[in-house]
Parts: sequence; structure tokens; C-alpha cells
Amino acid sequence: MSDVHSKLVRSYNMSRVRSKNTSPELILRRALRAKGIFYRIHVLNLPGKPDLVIKRFSLAVFVDGGFWHGYNWSVKKDEIKSNRDFWITKIEGNMKRDSANNEKLHAMGFTVMRFWDHQVRKNLSACVNQILLYIEAAKSSPVPEHP
Repeated sequence: MSDVHSKLVRSYNMSRVRSKNTSPELILRRALRAKGIFYRIHVLNLPGKPDLVIKRFSLAVFVDGGFWHGYNWSVKKDEIKSNRDFWITKIEGNMKRDSANNEKLHAMGFTVMRFWDHQVRKNLSACVNQILLYIEAAKSSPVPEHP
């Protein structure tokens, strides 16, 4: 199946896709800031460059785009119609890299939370509450080591 857009239009569209400071990420950051939570963004010396890092509590937070990181992959994989080989390889590679980065962060003593972009958009309070609950638990007792 050929692309419905010209190469120029497709190139422009793809250039507009952000890897950081996405709107779901900004929404989550604003909500956490409103709750008085301080964090660093896109910490370069951590695996995967987490979207948010709360170093005091060893928490790394990612806001993953559903398409790029394989949300509901067993179903969505079959829905890809054009350039299947490229996209399946690309997305499965992203998923493997995410898993490897999670393991590296765990080995460094971090807890990793991953939210899908649609979760942040549709249920922001649940995402924020999950982070707040983790912080409250970490305040009252040391964060357990990961196996």
C-alpha cells in the first residue's frame, strides 16, 4: 500500500513528532508541580533519559506514546498496514530498549513508573496519585531494593 501523502508532507508530519516535552508529559509535570513535587526532566546520565526524575525518592517516570512504545501490541501489530516490516521492527526495538532501560534503572536503585500518554490525558489524577502514594510510602520507610 502506498502512502497517501507525498514524501515532503510525510517528512514534515514526522518532523513534528516530539520525543520530549510532549503535551501529556507537560500535563503531568504541571499537575505534579501544583502538588509541590519537585523533579528533574530528561536526565541525560540515566538510562532512557526519563521524562521525570525525583532523585530524592529514586523514582524515574516515563510518559510513553502508545504507538511508539507498543500499547496493546498484540492487537495493534496486526493493524499496521503500510511499511509493516519497518514499523514492527522499530516498535519492537523500542519495547526491548524500554525493558533494558527499566532493568538498568532498577540496578541503579530506581523505581520506574511508566504511564501511557492516553492514561495521562484521560485519568491524570490516577497517575498523579500513584506518584504521590509512592512518595508518601518512601517518606515513611526506605524504598525496598529491586531483585
